[in-house]
Amino acid sequence: MKFVHTGDIHYGMCPDSDKPWAREREQAVKASLASIVATVKTEQAELLLIAGDLFHRQPTLRELKEVNYLFSVIPAVQIVIIAGNHDYIRESSALLSFTWAENVHYITTAELDSIALPKLHTEVYGFSYHQKEITEDLLASLHIPENESIRILLCHGGDARHLPLNPSTLAAAGFSYCALGHIHKPQALCSDRVVWCGSPEPLDLTETGAHGCYVGEIDDSTRQLSSLRFIPLSKLQYISLKIQVTPESTNEELLMNVEEEIRRRGAHNIYRLKIQGMRDPDILFEADRLKDRYRIAELIDESEPRYDFPRLFAEHPSDMIGFFIQELDRPDMSELDRKALYYGVNALLRTTDERSSGT
Repeated sequence: MKFVHTGDIHYGMCPDSDKPWAREREQAVKASLASIVATVKTEQAELLLIAGDLFHRQPTLRELKEVNYLFSVIPAVQIVIIAGNHDYIRESSALLSFTWAENVHYITTAELDSIALPKLHTEVYGFSYHQKEITEDLLASLHIPENESIRILLCHGGDARHLPLNPSTLAAAGFSYCALGHIHKPQALCSDRVVWCGSPEPLDLTETGAHGCYVGEIDDSTRQLSSLRFIPLSKLQYISLKIQVTPESTNEELLMNVEEEIRRRGAHNIYRLKIQGMRDPDILFEADRLKDRYRIAELIDESEPRYDFPRLFAEHPSDMIGFFIQELDRPDMSELDRKALYYGVNALLRTTDERSSGT
């Protein structure tokens, strides 16, 4: 039996809503579901598992119809869905009265339930969120007795406020495969039996690395997982880019190095740029210029000026600058004191320069 495991699609979300590329990201999130359906077709899978947060919030009737249409174009594929903490089921939820395509099975109960799929010799167990948080490990004592079916667990959680769980406990609970959602980074644990699928599209700057879905096969006779593959699907990646500078670095050199790195990694990707190291106190980096050319969502300049403190003290032996250096510049200086020294001297020097230029 061949399956595709996905979740955390967050249909209807607009990542980077304050950025020029926001509309493109919103469309990419919606398109990720169509990419998953296309993968199901290409892989000739028989089962599609959606481990919660198919929607980013309570779905509208229009969104339900759009998603249901995509599911209807693969009528031979059985689809099992649960609700996660973002699209949890409320009493007024449109999910409760919506008529899905015949191949779609939505487990809406708050307690563990199962869907039997006789043609696949498979039973899928799961439950949906009915509130934003589940702080208890509801699966701590879970054990499913052996039968002739392939048994799959579908659940959404993995942190303290959203169904805390123990992967080793799940692996020993009697399932052929545990299809998990909520953690947006894909990861397979316990000999690939306990798997977080990750989000098919990265949804913010912290979600670096590849994103996609898993395709697996379970042997019908042994009911054991025989293969599992991760398939990348995302349109782009969020990339953390660190650039080291030295006291010899110039502004133009920095800009050229950043441009070279971005061109090498892909200008279509979105970057968090961090500048680190010691710089010439007379150099002010103008990395903001790059935001007009590339997708830089966040720019952090952690570079610090390298001052010649002995020379500065000799030039300012009896004023505030000299006093500041004398108080903080010592061999056992802490990291906090070191930063205070650099920032304080920098501020004092700027104040001195401004007074000098005004007289």
